[in-house]
Amino acid sequence: MNIQGIEIEWLGHASFIINNNIFIDPYQIETNKKADLILITHPHYDHCSLEDIKKILKPETLIIAPPDCSSKLSRIENIKTKIITLGKKFTSNNLEIEPVPAYNINKPFHPKQNEWVGYIIKINNKKIYHAGDTDLIPEMSNLNIDIALLPIGGTYTMNAKEAAQAVSKIKCKIAIPMHYGKIIGTEKDAIEFKELVKDAQVIIL
Repeated sequence: MNIQGIEIEWLGHASFIINNNIFIDPYQIETNKKADLILITHPHYDHCSLEDIKKILKPETLIIAPPDCSSKLSRIENIKTKIITLGKKFTSNNLEIEPVPAYNINKPFHPKQNEWVGYIIKINNKKIYHAGDTDLIPEMSNLNIDIALLPIGGTYTMNAKEAAQAVSKIKCKIAIPMHYGKIIGTEKDAIEFKELVKDAQVIIL
């Protein structure tokens, strides 16, 4: 779907393609497209899936990931990786990529000290925020985002109600729910999220 001049395709769970060549957290995907850039948020099997990364690789593909993904990614031969850390932006082919915090507050699955990430991708003067696996965290305040891709499935991340609160914090114009339908969460959660959000447009892909 073309959203504010940017092609955004949801592949299920936390997986997206942006402008047909930027993949985020590919998992159980079916596509013939190949990646120029792959962004990985953290090393869990449903976000850093070697099987799915291999499906979309070409020789020049660059994989961007936090340090905890290094050993896992090293199992794929002849790949190009860029290990990123919080607070350091990365620029590639007119894209600006900024890793931002993603963690749990009241559950153990994504500890803050691991420094796993979400991403802010600046493209065509628009900012897309892929929140990664996260709860409602203070760092979301006033990110000044155009499009937010937010987990809503609960258990491992925010639930629909918390994600709706996150929209108010982030002050985004468009919110797209994710992280439901495969492991945890259902379309009912996405509908609840849409009903709860009052200050942004919600698009269910």
